[in-house]
Order: sequence, then C-alpha cells, then structure tokens
Amino acid sequence: MLPCLLVVLHRIYDYIVEILEISDLTFSFKGPWFAGMDTLLTVDPANIHHMMNSNFSNYIKGSDFKEVFDVFGDGIITTDSELWKNLRKSYQEMLHHQAFQSFSLSTTRSKLKDGLVPLLNHFAEEGTTVDLQDVLGRFTFDTILILITGSDPRSLSIEMHEDELAKALDVVGEGIFFRHVKPKFLWKLQNWMGFGHEKKMIEANATFDRVCAKYISDKRGEIIRSQRFSDISYGEPEDLLSSFMKLDTTKYNLLNPSDDKFLRDTILAFILAGRDTTASALTWFFWLLSENAQVVSKIRQEIINTNPSKNGNGQENLDKLVYLHGALCEAMRLYPPVSFGRKSPIKSDVLPSGHKVQANSKIIICLYALGRMRAVWGDDALEFKPERWVSDKGSLRHEPSFKFLSFNSGPRTCLGKHLAMTQMKMVAVEILHNYEIKVIKGQKIKPVLGFILSMKHGLRITITKRCPY
Repeated sequence: MLPCLLVVLHRIYDYIVEILEISDLTFSFKGPWFAGMDTLLTVDPANIHHMMNSNFSNYIKGSDFKEVFDVFGDGIITTDSELWKNLRKSYQEMLHHQAFQSFSLSTTRSKLKDGLVPLLNHFAEEGTTVDLQDVLGRFTFDTILILITGSDPRSLSIEMHEDELAKALDVVGEGIFFRHVKPKFLWKLQNWMGFGHEKKMIEANATFDRVCAKYISDKRGEIIRSQRFSDISYGEPEDLLSSFMKLDTTKYNLLNPSDDKFLRDTILAFILAGRDTTASALTWFFWLLSENAQVVSKIRQEIINTNPSKNGNGQENLDKLVYLHGALCEAMRLYPPVSFGRKSPIKSDVLPSGHKVQANSKIIICLYALGRMRAVWGDDALEFKPERWVSDKGSLRHEPSFKFLSFNSGPRTCLGKHLAMTQMKMVAVEILHNYEIKVIKGQKIKPVLGFILSMKHGLRITITKRCPY
C-alpha cells in the first residue's frame, strides 16, 4: 500500500471528494511504475455518459476487474461481451416476469409480517439497543435467499445467529476494496502465501463454494423428486435457482445450467445485488431521517394520505409515495450502496473532459464523490433534500442515470431497480408508520472501507411503538 494512501485511508472517500472538487471532476492518479496502480478517477457526468452509454462497446470490465473480483467467478458482475449479453437476457426474462414480480412482493410482505415486525416488537417491549444495519441486512439476506433458492435461512430472529454466508460476503466486500489500494503484485503475493486480507478472501471463497454447493444439490434433488412423483403445483412461484436449472439453452447458448460453477456464480451475483445494496441504502436512509425530523413528518403524512390500513402496501399504493421515493433517492445520492464503479477501454480514447485514456487502462467512477459535487448537484449538494426529487406539480423528478448512478447506467442499468425500490418503500412504510426510532448519541457514523458502502460500526438504535394516527 502506498504511503500517501495510507495517510488518508481512514477518510479516503472524503479525500477523493476534495481532490475531484478542485480537479474539475476528473483526476489522474499516478502510482510507482512497478505498482500498476495508475488510475483515472472521474465523476464528470459527460465522461460517465460517454463510457456507459454513447461509447459503451469500448468500455468493459476487463481482465484486471475479473482478477480483483475473482470470487464472483463468471457471473454478470464480472463478465463482458457475448457471455454478459446471454446472462443479462436471461436475468431480464426472469426478473421481469409477472409471476416473479408477484413472488418478490409476497416474499417481502411475508418476511415483514412474520420476521421484521415481530422482531421490532420484541426490541420495543424489551427496550433493547439494537444494530439497525444488522437487522436490515438479515431481512434482505433472508428475502433474497428465498427468491434465489426457495429456502429461508431465518437469520432474522430474536437469537440473531451469525450466518456464515452473510459473514463471508462482508469479508469479500472489504477485501475487494483493499485490492484497489494495494499494488497488484502485493495482494497477489499475499493471496499466494495466504495471509492478511487475502487469507480471509480465500476462506470466504471456500465458504461460498461449500454453501452454494449445498443449495444446488438440494435444489437438484427437489426437482428430481417433483418430476418423479409429478408433484407439480401449477401456478406456484418458482425461485431463481429452479428457473436457471431449467433454462432453455437453445435461447442462451453460452449458459450451462448443468454446470454447478455457473449456478454458484449466479447465486452469488443475485445475493450481492439483493442483500448488501438494499440493506446499506436503508441504513443510511434511516440515519439521515434521524438528523432531519421534518422529512420524517412529511413522509408520515404522505403515508397517512395513501391510507395503508385500508389500501395496503400494493404496488399501486407504493407508487403514490413520491416524497418517500425522493427521500430514498436522496439517501442513495449521498451514500450510494456501491462506492465505486470501474471501467477499462478496449481501444485508446479521449473522454469528453479532454483526458486521453490508453487501451486497458483503469478508470474509477467514484459514486460517493459524484453525489457530493457542487458542479453536478448545485451549492446545496451536501444537504439532504428529498425535495430536489419532486417537481413543482408534486410528481417524481427523474435525474439522468449518468448523474445519479446508484442503479448503474446504459445497457448495464440494474435489472432489479424496480424490485429494490419497492422493497425499500415497503420496509420504510412499515417502520415509519408504526415505530419511533432513536439513534444512540455519541456513536461514530462512518462508512466502511469496502465495495459496499455500509456503516463501519453499524447503527445502534432504540425503538418504540407509536400510534399511526
């Protein structure tokens, strides 16, 4: 790790904000010639649009990205070209199918009713101090595992037992970050020798292999038994793992559903997308609300106006919560679930900012800094203002994805954006309508150094029940 990075590592996110603010949104970092760390940092919307949209075909993840994210194998997170197109097409067909949309909605509703609400009631009755980030992480982890495998790990419980797969994901997020701030030869050497962060990465990878193998084996057995006894429940929702195992390979010639590694990589891609990002966004959202009481009041009034006790939390009712939608977007603008994105040009190019980029060079899009740039968001960029997402007529104001990048942009736009926003709204309505959350004073609120921008020390709170009306 370079000495200059070591000095500012504890505040690296804010340091990058400062550097980019005085560098016209793009900064060229030069490391020692032997370290392979030369990187172009950018938050220029014009550059982002160029790479993610107008010249998309020239900007890929690249081989270096795949090495850094090697634990995720050949999932949609790490792949490019035709394999990525096959994966995305199959993901899109499954996620956008009406049956799966309904399955996701009912799973979230069920986990709220039978998991989150009883747990919050317990904490309220006991007056217990609890880590809200941990609770939300368990909620999203259980939910996404049900959608992927059909199996509920039940990590969201009064016992709050530790799940080894969830722990491994946390380890990998931190390890990936440190691979970006160490010379490649150094983390490769540590991986080969098996010590430091790389030892933890190796152990986490072994956990991924073992746990996913069990899910895959169990699911194959379940499918075989159902075929043998014709035990098919028509109309029942199907989990993603079952759908991938039955994939029509004539439509996706590069995908192999009989290959356990393909299924393992698919499971991990969905877990990363559906667990960590949503839990991180919700945690920062509730902390920001604790600092902005007037926003809480406005959201609660909006919820009351939609009459959830009568109309429920159906999609149509959730779509009416414009101010809540804006507050969630505002939280993700300031604290994006994924802290950075990475691109590599196939051919040399000149970005709209005038910076020349060589083939196979490394470009980092700093999402945390992007949401804090006054040149992009105005002089009030550091303020939490849900109103910036609401038009004068009260409708949702859409910002271009190359300016608000939390759900990616262009052909790689997040396929689960609608599902994620729906889940976050359902959780927010349930908690804000029925509970008072008080953040414990004096705790350090800072982001962890990781690929996912979670809180380093969690978010300790106390919770009490409230009368909704």
